[in-house]
Amino acid sequence: MLTTPYTRRQFLQTSSALGVIGASKSLFPKWMPRLAFRAQNQRPPGDVLINIFLRGGIDGLSAVVPFGDGGSYYDARPTLAVPEPGSGTKAAVDLDGYFGLHPALAALKEVYDEGHLAVVHATGSIDPSRSHFDAMRFMEYGTPGEKLIGTGWIGRHLQSAAWQNDSPFRAIGMGAMVPESLRGPISPLSIQSIADFHFKGREDELRRMQQSLASLYTIEAPTDLLSKQAGLVFETVETLKSIHPGSYQPSNGALYPDDEFGLGLQQVAQLIKADVGLEVACLDLGGWDTHENQGTLDGTFNALLSNLANGLAALYADLGEQMNRVSVVTMSEFGRRVAENGSQGTDHGHGNFMFLMGGGVNGGQVFSRWPTLAPEALDDGDLAITTDYRDVLAEVVDGRLGNHALDEVFPGHRVEPLGLVQRI
Repeated sequence: MLTTPYTRRQFLQTSSALGVIGASKSLFPKWMPRLAFRAQNQRPPGDVLINIFLRGGIDGLSAVVPFGDGGSYYDARPTLAVPEPGSGTKAAVDLDGYFGLHPALAALKEVYDEGHLAVVHATGSIDPSRSHFDAMRFMEYGTPGEKLIGTGWIGRHLQSAAWQNDSPFRAIGMGAMVPESLRGPISPLSIQSIADFHFKGREDELRRMQQSLASLYTIEAPTDLLSKQAGLVFETVETLKSIHPGSYQPSNGALYPDDEFGLGLQQVAQLIKADVGLEVACLDLGGWDTHENQGTLDGTFNALLSNLANGLAALYADLGEQMNRVSVVTMSEFGRRVAENGSQGTDHGHGNFMFLMGGGVNGGQVFSRWPTLAPEALDDGDLAITTDYRDVLAEVVDGRLGNHALDEVFPGHRVEPLGLVQRI
């Protein structure tokens, strides 16, 4: 066994041998300099937040079908409308006699019936932009119409929270890029695969580097940045190694989709169970920009909905009772127009829906100040927004995460609660 540790000079000279998946290409990820040695983590008072962004603008009128709206929905969509409940095996799944789930979302009906899934309809951003880039940015910043704020709503939540949590896993983005919503002074961790988050290089070099990191980490009062960074690199890798990410077996027969989205959800579940200090996890599911050949009961849209539903249902089953301390929110930059286009698709619209899932959700109901789809009630041909999406998020932040500094999280916005959650 090699026992001679690296000198600091040697450590820096061989830094190219250290690689961390999802982090920067430099010796240490960008999030490292902002952190010091971990203290005893203070468990946050509330839930773990899982934020899922459905990028591309999901068609909320096909996902959550307003079959009770009269003929307006079916008149506007002669080929894309989802059949009303009771009209066949591939009809909408009735929720409350007015709204129904697309049949590809049927896996979520049990969660809904158990009172742990709520639907909010006719919601979205008040900004009228139909640009993907602008609409996503506004929603993730939590400041519709304001591009210069520079921080995301989750980033401001973490900054304004009244508790301390020094875990490097406090906030993670599952993927190659950190989402805009996480931007802020509390630096998040970007991970594509926790099983691949490790040291890279020749075996003999790795042993020596790990010894050096360990020796630097044991310094009682680190005074320089290198010691702090070395300690966090070592601890992060060792923490992930200790939970055996490559051998994880979901509980309760849960079966995640075999793709990036499913893998991301599974890894989030594993981190929650491992109790590593996770507070927020962000995931993306894209592909919702269905201008052409959207399909109704088959095709791309149907497959994406099935993926979303099966992933959420697997997470719900896998976590079991631990869902009592988890809140899941889905959102998308905008909805689609009420009328289908000439290419059997739907164009960029406005109003949409959101899912809220968790043990503290007042589920089993659809929350909506429904404006109807009558031509005179539309917003320039779109579903009108009657609930600001920030009201949904604010209830979660305040009621389930335990952060009451809503003026800092959503500056300039007056929250109008809907009664979506049970307060902790």
